[in-house]
Amino acid sequence: MNAEADSPGRRALSRLLRRKTAVFGLAVVAGVIVLALGAAWIAPFDPLQTSFSLVRRPPGAAHWFGTDEVGRDLLSRVIWGTRASLSAGVIAVSIALGVGVPLGMLAGYVGGPLDALISRITDAMLACPFLILAIALAAFLGPSLGNAMIAIGITATPIFVRLARGQVLVVRSEDYVEAARAVGNPPHRILVRHILPNILPPVIVQATLAVATAIIAEASLSFLGLGQQPPAPSWGSMLNTAQRFLTQAPWLAVFPGAAIFVTVLAFNLLGDGLRDALDPKSQ
Repeated sequence: MNAEADSPGRRALSRLLRRKTAVFGLAVVAGVIVLALGAAWIAPFDPLQTSFSLVRRPPGAAHWFGTDEVGRDLLSRVIWGTRASLSAGVIAVSIALGVGVPLGMLAGYVGGPLDALISRITDAMLACPFLILAIALAAFLGPSLGNAMIAIGITATPIFVRLARGQVLVVRSEDYVEAARAVGNPPHRILVRHILPNILPPVIVQATLAVATAIIAEASLSFLGLGQQPPAPSWGSMLNTAQRFLTQAPWLAVFPGAAIFVTVLAFNLLGDGLRDALDPKSQ
């Protein structure tokens, strides 16, 4: 048998592709990424261009999603809003990964007072509801998309601290780690070369699921005026505007809400598929 064809990566990919829901999630996520990167070429109109002769027009041939309260094309704004939501999800989770995983690995490997200190801070942050803490941090930093990303990233960090710590506690007693320690490898080399690669699968799965949570959090912050600021398009801020016209123009809420629902569902389905693909024992 060809060793390359039977590699762990290919087996994981094969298991992922056998799950129809995961493939659907992957396809939708890929489509969202294409929309975010190509918004300038895909959007049919300028998302900031107003026209008071087209105020709250229902969906039709000219404007597939209709127009908003100042005549802007809603389809174009939903497409451009993809960029804000996806950026918020990816950057916020990157912040959480960059801070939480190293701290969790240190806590799990070193132990002692450092572990106790990191764990108590993590427990204190996890005691606060995720969205409430994100709102408090975003309000403290000031309303902007960048500050919303930072607030969401900080709020999501304890999840990765706890996950990385728990995985390191399991892995550090394995024979290959003991062998690396016995031949004189320094702690940082053991953590990076031997422990980190073996705790990556659950971290990747959690990161995928965390992107979905971060997208909802960004939409919530924008809805409250703490995220993307008007007139720049954001799904959350579009829902905030739509609440004033639910009876006269329900499409203003339907399409941004559907975009949030489908995107979050896709990331969750992809995360579930990755969990089963990277850890067959979970099936």
